[in-house]
Amino acid sequence: MSEFFRILSHRVSFWMGSPWAFLLALCIVIAWAVTGPMFNFSDTWELVINTGTTIITFLMVFLIQNTQNREMKSLNLKLDELIRATKDARNKFANLEDLTDEALDDLEREFQMTRKKKKLPRSRRNL
Repeated sequence: MSEFFRILSHRVSFWMGSPWAFLLALCIVIAWAVTGPMFNFSDTWELVINTGTTIITFLMVFLIQNTQNREMKSLNLKLDELIRATKDARNKFANLEDLTDEALDDLEREFQMTRKKKKLPRSRRNL
């Protein structure tokens, strides 16, 4: 089941991000709008589009979140490997996603200080 869901999530996310999926959605909205006068813009006519979009959005959230989680995990693993392979890198960066917000803020301040220290003198900046 897990493998099926992984494949389904990947394929649906890929397809839904295509111009063809956007064009299909646009055509559905246009067709719905054009049929409005035929149904006297009734509550049922409006309910059709509201229900359809709600169901699709609800299901897409889970599929896209699954794909995004997998991509972030693989990206983190790739970065971890690069950190471990770099001689002077600090290994504590390999698991940044597990740090508290306060610890992340401390690291951010540290990098801001490093950037400020490495700025070129004013005379060389304009070159």
